[in-house]
Amino acid sequence: MKQKQHNVLGIAMVIPSFLILLLVVIIPIILAVQESFLDDAGALTWSNYTFLFEDKFMRRNISFTLSLTIMSMIFIMLVSYLLAMYLRFNNGKIVEWIRRLYFIPMFIPSVIGTYGIISMYSNHGWLARLVMLLGGESFPKIIYSYSGILLANLWFNIPFTTMMLSSALAGIPNSIVESAKDTGASRGQILFRFIIPLSYKTMLVAMTFVFMGIIGSFTAPFLIGPNAPQVLGVAMEQMFGVYKEIGKTSATAVFMFLLCSFMGYFYIRSMIKEERT
Repeated sequence: MKQKQHNVLGIAMVIPSFLILLLVVIIPIILAVQESFLDDAGALTWSNYTFLFEDKFMRRNISFTLSLTIMSMIFIMLVSYLLAMYLRFNNGKIVEWIRRLYFIPMFIPSVIGTYGIISMYSNHGWLARLVMLLGGESFPKIIYSYSGILLANLWFNIPFTTMMLSSALAGIPNSIVESAKDTGASRGQILFRFIIPLSYKTMLVAMTFVFMGIIGSFTAPFLIGPNAPQVLGVAMEQMFGVYKEIGKTSATAVFMFLLCSFMGYFYIRSMIKEERT
C-alpha cells in the first residue's frame, strides 16, 4: 500500500514538469514541423525546404552560419582548454586573479556585453580613438562583420567553457601526473595520454553546448553582424517579422534543429559507448 502511495506521489510530482515540457517544447516543435510543410494556401509542399538550398542568399546564410559556428567552437575550445590547464597546474597571484575574474562575462547580459564590444571595437570606439591619438590614420573594421560576431562568441562562451573544463581537470589526481613524470614521460605524453583522455567527456559536453548556443544565437549577430550574409537566427527573424513567411521560417528552424541533433547524436553515442565499457 505504501509503495503504491509513493508511486502515485512520484507521478503527481512529475506531471507539472511534463506538462510544462509538453506546452513549451514538444507542442511548438510539432507545430513548427507541421508548418514547414505548408505553403501560404495551407497545402502540403516541399518548397520551404528546397528554398533553403536553391535560394542563393539562403545558401550563403547557411554557409556563413556553419563556418562561424565551427570556427568559433574551435577557438573557444582551444583558448578555454589552455586557460583551464594554466589554472589547474599553476599557482600564484596571477592565477588567483584569473580565477576571480574570468567568469565575470557570464553574469553580464548579452545586450550589455554586445554594447561594450561596440563601444570598444567600432570605428569610433575607444581603440579607434587611441589609435588616432597615437598617430594612426585608420582602424581596422572589426565589428559589423564576421570578425565581430566571432569576437562576441569568444566573449560569451570562453568563461563558461573554461569553468566546465576546469572542473574536469580538477578531478584528475596529482598522483597520475606525478607518476607519469617519474617514469620519464614528457609534457606532451602526459597531455595526450593522460590529461586529454581523462577530460574528454567534459570536452565533448562543452563542445555540444557551445555549438548549440552559437548556431542559435541572435542578439550579438543582430547588433554587430553584417547585413549580408546573415546567421540563420537573424535570417529567421527577417523572414518571420518582415516578410511573414511562416513556412520558410519553420523550415529553417527545423533545419537548425537537425543540425543540433546531429551534434547531440555524437555526444549521446559516445556516452552510451562509455557506459557499456
